[in-house]
Amino acid sequence: MNTSIHSGEELQSIYKTRFDGRFEYRKKVWSVLIRDYFRQFVNKHDTVLDLGAGYCEFINQIDCSKKYAMDLNPETVLQADKSVKVISHDCSEKWPLEDNSLDVVFTSNFFEHLSDKNALASTLKEATRCLKSGGRIIAMGPNIKYAGGAYWDYIDHHLPLTELSLSEAFSQSGLRVDKCIDKFLPFTMASGPHYPTFFVYMYLKLPFAWRIFGKQFLVIGGKT
Repeated sequence: MNTSIHSGEELQSIYKTRFDGRFEYRKKVWSVLIRDYFRQFVNKHDTVLDLGAGYCEFINQIDCSKKYAMDLNPETVLQADKSVKVISHDCSEKWPLEDNSLDVVFTSNFFEHLSDKNALASTLKEATRCLKSGGRIIAMGPNIKYAGGAYWDYIDHHLPLTELSLSEAFSQSGLRVDKCIDKFLPFTMASGPHYPTFFVYMYLKLPFAWRIFGKQFLVIGGKT
């Protein structure tokens, strides 16, 4: 993940330990998430940046024209496909990208790793600058309202957010809030059994199940 608190080597160690034995399963889960939900927000001609790309499960598999992955974890360079340009950069500093150069900024389980709300505001400012008019940012992450104390079970969680606080941060950054879901996916894929991916498919098709099991928000903002 992209953060100024932990060094790249620390991030590499943390995630190798946390996700050991789950890499292939996570890739399969993301394949279903993209196919049955997220691809509706990404056009095949789009330029997409995966913010806090980690092991590149999203950016490697999404169908689009140009791909960027931003992360300080050295593992990102190793996991990214040849079609992905990796940017090893602190996301709260000015991004090495031109104004109005991105159609989509996607980020999953990343904002909670930032040091504080100032870092979040700076990051969103850069995302807004780089997005084209009509571009969008798609953000998913653990909702502190529903995750409760389990939110702090991870040493690299620093910034607690809800769907409403993130929506407010979007608005302060000049982004229009197009979608705000307080309960979307379950809390984590870092632990627990490897359920068949058919369960993921069925879960996405049954929004009432989100109200029972969902502990992550999904907020989508647009640049006007």
